[in-house]
Amino acid sequence: MAVKITKSIFGKYPDGRDVTLYTMENESGMTVAVTDLGAAVVRVIVPDKKGNLADVVLGFDRAEDYMGNPSFFGVVIGPSANRIGNASFCIDGTAYHVDVNDNANNLHSHMDKGYHKQLWEGEVRSEGVRFSLEDVDGNLGFPGNKRISVEYSLGEDNSLRLHYHGTSDKRTIINLTNHTYFNLDGHNSGRIEEHELCLKASCYTPGDAGSIPTGETVKVQGTPMDFTKPKKVGLQIGEDFEQLHFAGGYDHNWVIDGWKDDGEIIHFATLTGPESGRIMKAYTTLPGAQFYAGNFIKEQRGKDGAVYGPRMGLCLETQYFPDSVNKSEFPSCIFGEGREYDSVTVYQFG
Repeated sequence: MAVKITKSIFGKYPDGRDVTLYTMENESGMTVAVTDLGAAVVRVIVPDKKGNLADVVLGFDRAEDYMGNPSFFGVVIGPSANRIGNASFCIDGTAYHVDVNDNANNLHSHMDKGYHKQLWEGEVRSEGVRFSLEDVDGNLGFPGNKRISVEYSLGEDNSLRLHYHGTSDKRTIINLTNHTYFNLDGHNSGRIEEHELCLKASCYTPGDAGSIPTGETVKVQGTPMDFTKPKKVGLQIGEDFEQLHFAGGYDHNWVIDGWKDDGEIIHFATLTGPESGRIMKAYTTLPGAQFYAGNFIKEQRGKDGAVYGPRMGLCLETQYFPDSVNKSEFPSCIFGEGREYDSVTVYQFG
């Protein structure tokens, strides 16, 4: 049975163009709404153990609020997600400089002009919606004329599949992610410290005080970074551990066990909501996942009048590792000239 997809006007882009909301519904009672502004996930409505429906992602009721969105609710980040040390990198002997917006570093490409603030081109497909974007050589400091797409599809198994693709006529960074914040008890249900998380990741990449990875890959065993067995997010988040001090809690890249760069999709995370009993399993073809516990969500009004604040949602952002462009020991995020970017991430609810 095909997914039912409806379109509606979601607001106006600053230049006056309409912003569109695409709402997908499957036969199993799951609804997902996505918008062409930032290719953002706006709503994910899924049943709990009693069949009660709730929206489990943080976000806004209208497009105009996504032009602010200081915490990046729901959006696709690009061309370079996460951090680049010293806001600079070198490809084939040419130095490039990008926006300095996170101390001395670059975070999420550009706060006001990155892919998360662009109006993508939307196209309804049989099982979902595809958003496409063209990006010119030199824009935001990144080389290459790029063509980028992300397709959201909804399965009857209550899975939301994100298929990313990117090409470039020059070697460049393509490192895309989705920055959705999940709260499995409902987007307006408060903090997520009681959520239980399991990460199939026996190593992580520690960072310096600016959250730039040192280049090391370190075992999680015996540290608060160990989620190899299910553990409450808040159990050790306040421990006296340097990495937690640096990031104000969890905001690190975990190295996904078993990744081989062969396109295999790996189950890397399971998240459980304490009140609702909802379970989300996350899968990806990518080597890393940024688990961010929402430590610095700014107080702001969201959907349905909810007031969001610190740790009211958490992110599981699949990615190439932060600053991998400057770390030859990390998997390469350089694409173009014969190497196309292609990745899949799936969030399945039960």
